[in-house]
Amino acid sequence: MDWTQPIDAYCERLEAGFWAEPLNAVSNLAFLVAAAAGFALWRRAGGSDRPVLLLAGLVAIIGIGSFLFHTFANRWSSLADVLPIALFIYAYFFLALHRLVGLGRWAAGLGTAGFLGASIILEPLFAGMVGSSAGYVPALLAMLGIGSYLAATRHCAGPAVLAAGTVFSVSLGLRMADTPLCTDWPLGTHFLWHVSNAVTLGLLLAAALAGRRSASDAARGTPR
Repeated sequence: MDWTQPIDAYCERLEAGFWAEPLNAVSNLAFLVAAAAGFALWRRAGGSDRPVLLLAGLVAIIGIGSFLFHTFANRWSSLADVLPIALFIYAYFFLALHRLVGLGRWAAGLGTAGFLGASIILEPLFAGMVGSSAGYVPALLAMLGIGSYLAATRHCAGPAVLAAGTVFSVSLGLRMADTPLCTDWPLGTHFLWHVSNAVTLGLLLAAALAGRRSASDAARGTPR
């Protein structure tokens, strides 16, 4: 396999140059902003929540990996783009089941394994409806499903998770619109996918921190 084989998948790219996708590349700064915001919230919450600190670092890595892909635009940089995203999705799903929903670690681990398996099995089905965005549909359904459950149980993290799911649904629409709108909008819409995804990840970090506070309050007998 040629790891340097060029990939031209987005409206903005018209040639093979490093800066052929300037908006798609620079818009990844939004992930660094989201990571910095998550770090600030982490410090304000006491600076002891290691899972959220690691997730905030992963958000920054997502931005770096996406920048590499939208500049080098080849096979190896594609992996630098998608692998951190996948790691965040499944790590956060586990954390949500354990911390927000309240499952034990083993149950949350089994639930995450089931989510991974279902995502792989259902991706071809979703591909028939949303094309190359199919891999992100399970994450959207998970956010909306878990967010709805948390909201129904009046968990303090419910609004943030539901808001993340809502923003991500818009995000997916922007990703899917990139090629169809290319003729009329040559800049494409993929850079907006980056910005809205950064907002989504920031909301999820805030929800995870809220869940930690809620668990602490419950342990002290304080209503959540």
